[in-house]
Amino acid sequence: MSVEVSRRKFLQGSVALSVAGASAISATNLFSSEHASEHQSTNSRIPSTITTKTGTGKAEDVPFLCGICVNKCAGFARVEDGIITKLNPNPYFPKSRNMLCPRGNAGIQTLYDPDRLKYPMVRIGERGDGKYKRVTWDEAYDAILNGTDKFKGIKQILDEEKDNRATIGYCNGEGLSKEGFEVLMGEKIGTPNYVDEISICLETVLGGYFTTIGTYGESDLNNADYLIIAGANRAEAIITPDTMDMFKRSKGRGLKTIVLDPRFTNTAAKADRWLAINPGTDLAFVLALTYVALKEELYDKDFAAKHMDGFEAYKKHILSHNYTPEWAEKFTNIPAKLIYKTAREFMAARSPIYYQGRRSVFSKNDYQLRRAMAIFQGLSGNLDKKGGIVYGDKIKLPKEDINAPLYAQVKPRFDTQGIAIPSLKTGSWIVFRNMILEGKNPYPVRAMFMRKHNPMSGVPNTTKTEAFLKKMDLNVMIDILPSDTAMYADVILPEASYLERTSPIASYGGLEPAIVQRKAAIKPLYESKTPEVIYKELAEKLSKPLWEITKKYDEDVQDDIDGLSEKEIEAYYEENGFNLADPWEKSVEEDNKEKVVKLFGEKAWAIIEEKGVYYPNMEEYHKQLNPNEFQYYPESKKNYTTQNEKLKVKCVLPNLANKGVDAMPTWHDEYAFNVPEGKFRLVTGRHAQFTQSGTTNNAMLRDLIPTNYIWMNNQVCEKMGIKFGDKVEVKSSVGKVTIMAYPTNKIAPNQIFMLHGFGGSSEKMELAYGNGANDALIIEDKIEPVYGAAVMHETNVEIRKV
Repeated sequence: MSVEVSRRKFLQGSVALSVAGASAISATNLFSSEHASEHQSTNSRIPSTITTKTGTGKAEDVPFLCGICVNKCAGFARVEDGIITKLNPNPYFPKSRNMLCPRGNAGIQTLYDPDRLKYPMVRIGERGDGKYKRVTWDEAYDAILNGTDKFKGIKQILDEEKDNRATIGYCNGEGLSKEGFEVLMGEKIGTPNYVDEISICLETVLGGYFTTIGTYGESDLNNADYLIIAGANRAEAIITPDTMDMFKRSKGRGLKTIVLDPRFTNTAAKADRWLAINPGTDLAFVLALTYVALKEELYDKDFAAKHMDGFEAYKKHILSHNYTPEWAEKFTNIPAKLIYKTAREFMAARSPIYYQGRRSVFSKNDYQLRRAMAIFQGLSGNLDKKGGIVYGDKIKLPKEDINAPLYAQVKPRFDTQGIAIPSLKTGSWIVFRNMILEGKNPYPVRAMFMRKHNPMSGVPNTTKTEAFLKKMDLNVMIDILPSDTAMYADVILPEASYLERTSPIASYGGLEPAIVQRKAAIKPLYESKTPEVIYKELAEKLSKPLWEITKKYDEDVQDDIDGLSEKEIEAYYEENGFNLADPWEKSVEEDNKEKVVKLFGEKAWAIIEEKGVYYPNMEEYHKQLNPNEFQYYPESKKNYTTQNEKLKVKCVLPNLANKGVDAMPTWHDEYAFNVPEGKFRLVTGRHAQFTQSGTTNNAMLRDLIPTNYIWMNNQVCEKMGIKFGDKVEVKSSVGKVTIMAYPTNKIAPNQIFMLHGFGGSSEKMELAYGNGANDALIIEDKIEPVYGAAVMHETNVEIRKV
């Protein structure tokens, strides 16, 4: 299948991101047919057309790990004459089980996207206008260090701040090279001000489950017989083997499925029962389920006595608050009789699961909701066993010691104001950004180093994010595509795609733990470099100049080196970690081999090099059962039960009370669903064919979902004279967007829904630019009070036809 990509914007000269200077070259020349022979004479590894056509000649199969979403499925890249022509699933990885979803198959388009970043670039215009000049890597690193006439460099900033490394902030996207960036910025350069995707994603889900049952766990959907799935649209949002486990057994085939969702989704359509809950009221529903289980004594009494800490206090708490189904009906819009029915069925089931969820925060009570869900799961006794939420096991990889320098001048991290339990590392995007904009930060934050992260699309209230980025003295972006956020960078460093790099070896735990290696299928295209090479080279460029600043302001260092010879000072510099590049002395390939051989020997290394996967006894255990099904571990060797006496469910967390947080999940009337007359509650979500904003420039996936629409109740649309495809303006207190309407009876009259990830503002991404609407522009920047995570479903909006 050949995919034609329009080049009209380039031919018309309307692309805002211009690569200026004597070395300027149109990015599309690399792919357009009229320049094919000229270009292929210099780089035959780039196809003259974007194609997925697979040849029949000689080819190499290289094991890779998908980088399109968090699931990290394994595959083999088919390489023909230096070009990747197809991506196939890997049958050796227990996690992905010989499966690649549409996104995984379309990952080839990330590699050959004509709009991808190809060269280092330095800003020559104003932030946001897309005017850059192409430079060499050394020139880009020098601009980061010393600045230009347009922006300050990190050396000047740190000198002015007397070596306060906390004046630097950094953000990081998910992936196998994520830890390396954290090492560079947090451990070696020494800033504590870190934010990543977790506070705009699943932070409260992880926090709620870890503080309650000690793990997020793995839902054994293949062996469960009853499932409550709330706000997790598995049929549309993520298509993975465990999703298939769920739907191959639903609708009378062994897994009774109850779906809670404001919308009638494809997941709801495949369920035995759909409960159209009001947004943000799931906590009331779970508390009512818990009331029925406790009042009618349906719970597992032996499990509660043995494994549930604070059970009696929690039981008294639930019953004394009278969290009855009748009480919950007023808030949830779910009839009391169905709440009774669901609670009784769940507790009577052999292997029931209340699915944990894996998406962003619904409402301000989200942390307590996840706690309540985990406790209710505990009441069934279906933890750490087959058909329940299992803890599993993990193959431990050798840890590396980082020789991290100590900077006496660095100030403590400040982004914890108003948050009860600040994350030790990842912070809150909204709190961090807003404090800086409001001048509440106790010291200046003047630089942002960003990698594979797009806060202009992901963090609620885009207007504030733009102001935040414009406020910085220096913005550095490491990425694959020229995203909305990249347009506010002063220096852009092009990172190799996941198919062009060998990544640090990773361990995936669960029922069937394994270690896996992503190998580079081809060498990096254009002038892009792998993340680890970028970290090393940038560290080498910064090390000595920043060391001079430390010597200038750090009295401890001054005392330590006083009277030492130059040779002794150099030894001190190395021994105390001020050489920022030392974590990357070995290549990724060398480090991977060393770890595997140390754990399992040379034979294991040979297996993982060939197959991309290794786990103990793999050669004995792995068997093909039928054309598309494999055994990884024998049933008797799967890690269904690992906790035994260690298993604890913490119903009460007394330390929370000291921080102004309820020690037990508690309903407050302020959580009630309320939409003023004439307004609508905005609900957002994602689709299996896109990963947030990272894939909306993918030509193959755009064929599947061309754009996003606003779901509106069809009766409301009829009253407003709105038909399918009509443009409407959706306006909140923080912004407005224009988007096409989708009238439907699958959503309530006072609610609307839109897919996340569309509405790109970077003109350099031709397919994503201006396509649909960006929900972050209109979502209000509210936070849940425990972790400071972004609340996604508490924004009311107005709508008018345009």
